[in-house]
Amino acid sequence: MNFINPKTDFAFKKIFGSAESKDILISFLNAMLYEAQPVIEDLEIIDPYLAPKIKGVKDTYLDVKAKIYGNKTVIIEMQVLNVESFEKRILYNATKAYSMQLTTGSSYSLLNPVIALTITDFQMFEHLETVISRFIFKEKTFLTDYLADEFELVFVELPKFDKTLQELETLTDKWIYFMKTAQILRSVPEELGNVPELRQAFAIANEANLAPDELEDLERREIFIQDQRGAITKATRIGREQGIEQGIEQGIKQGKLELVVRLLERRVGPLSSEIQTRISQLSAEQLENLGEAVLELASVSDVTDRLQTYL
Repeated sequence: MNFINPKTDFAFKKIFGSAESKDILISFLNAMLYEAQPVIEDLEIIDPYLAPKIKGVKDTYLDVKAKIYGNKTVIIEMQVLNVESFEKRILYNATKAYSMQLTTGSSYSLLNPVIALTITDFQMFEHLETVISRFIFKEKTFLTDYLADEFELVFVELPKFDKTLQELETLTDKWIYFMKTAQILRSVPEELGNVPELRQAFAIANEANLAPDELEDLERREIFIQDQRGAITKATRIGREQGIEQGIEQGIKQGKLELVVRLLERRVGPLSSEIQTRISQLSAEQLENLGEAVLELASVSDVTDRLQTYL
């Protein structure tokens, strides 16, 4: 058997956000948020995944959203790439989920708590040894809680988890092990298969159970991630070789430019020298935005129309 990589946002949506994923998500959230205690007994998946879902990279930022006990909202994101300002995006998504509960004229008393759960395939907090870390608002000097139940940011840093299959003890261990290793497994280990929700997650993750359009979307996302990693690596190398701050900035922009052109040509076909020149004149931020919109573009004319918006 081959299993899709749950660390990609497409696969994460499929496994944890499908209509049939309710029991899986309950088990996963109890493991990540409540030390595997059965605190969450029921939940509602908001806007469940329906294939094919992915139209553009920006659509994939918020992976799963659910309502749990106490009318709390949980927003869950799987992040593979350590991109610039990612930590601010987490705050933006959390505060947006909080503020969007109210309509004009509504009472603030109607606001309900929000938990932002973020799983990363890189280390965010190198000074912390724990795999799971939790943040709430506190007074700076005396560390007194400020509306502790209203906002909570929870991070699961996968690279910090180094237990082997034989060392798994808790449900939390087993879910993190699943997230890290499912893609390289060729069968369901007995240590994981004895948990019904994990066994169900493996069934959803089985490539044999995916439709052709789902496999195509998955492949696109995997290619995009690999290209992004390559661009970051190349930009870093160019910056180091040039050895000056300006060189680093130019190297990063050049890496983004080459990545965007390559993605566009893979998507719509060869680009004229005129279009490539226009793309090269975009700022680094505009290049990033264009790269995020690649999967929304179906023809060269779509590319031209998108470039017009940057004038």
